[in-house]
Amino acid sequence: MELHDVWFVLIAFLWTGYFFLEGFDFGIGVLTKLLARDRTERRVLINTIGPVWDGNEVWLLSAGGATFAAFPEWYATLFSGFYLPLLLILVCLIVRGVAFEYRAKRPEESWQRNWEHAIFWTSLLPAVLWGVAFGNIVHGVRIDAHKEYVGTLGDLLNPYALLGGLVTLALFTFHGTVFAALKTVGDIRVRARRLALVLGPVTAVLAIGFLLWTQADSGNGRSLVALVVAVAALAGAIGAIGRRREGWSFALSGLTVVAVVAMFFLTLFPNVMPSSLNEQWNLTVTNASSTPYTLKIMTWGAGITAPIVLLYQGWTYWVFRKRIGTQHIAGSGTH
Repeated sequence: MELHDVWFVLIAFLWTGYFFLEGFDFGIGVLTKLLARDRTERRVLINTIGPVWDGNEVWLLSAGGATFAAFPEWYATLFSGFYLPLLLILVCLIVRGVAFEYRAKRPEESWQRNWEHAIFWTSLLPAVLWGVAFGNIVHGVRIDAHKEYVGTLGDLLNPYALLGGLVTLALFTFHGTVFAALKTVGDIRVRARRLALVLGPVTAVLAIGFLLWTQADSGNGRSLVALVVAVAALAGAIGAIGRRREGWSFALSGLTVVAVVAMFFLTLFPNVMPSSLNEQWNLTVTNASSTPYTLKIMTWGAGITAPIVLLYQGWTYWVFRKRIGTQHIAGSGTH
């Protein structure tokens, strides 16, 4: 296996980790409107991800940085062609981080309510836009012979990509609902389980339709295996939450996210960004990669730093593993 193949796998791993972790993170943000009944319950939900949400975004920074260094042509075409949706995602992530930090800085109800609105919308929009972006990457976009995107914003809003956006929104929200059931106690936990049983079948219908479309459009034997795993894991997650086995359900909903992202990359390889104009103009792991020397230096650096980051983040989740409920919220009338 060549180094550019290795880095394609590593970038796929980084995106998979990001969507697994940030998926339930976005889901919790959406649930602040769908599940929480009052300010105290919204505080409970926010606190379930309070210690970890910023660490989850490290995976996005790593994925973007790795793409820039390992596949500069891919990075340039992607970020120039998808400039507006990616800028909107970036703005949402910035505002979302500010909202988490500033929400409880003042006791006024209007202040907290406005930041809670921000948390909801800046969780929902990226959940949709990431699906639209990856749907376009897998489906193919208008790339010319000079490796430049020559389409318009309207070209990115095609039926396949929009369905992809609905799938990621539904999947992340279901993933977040299961996480809420896993991390909370009391009435909010019971309602999270009920909501998961409603969201699960809706997610399954959307996901199966989208994945079958993907397989028919550009799939292969490897992606078919990922499709089967995704569907089986999602069914298992719904069944487990129905039996009140939140831990198993969360593991299986996470496996669903992993399998869906894996299917994206298995469908792509050896391309990194197919051209819908001419197959000869596809960006591939070969023509979009950096020099072998650059990839070699990056491999040594990743081999040293990645285990440290993984160990630290795993330790963080272990420290903050306990369930929380409304009884753990001090001054619940104002926070």
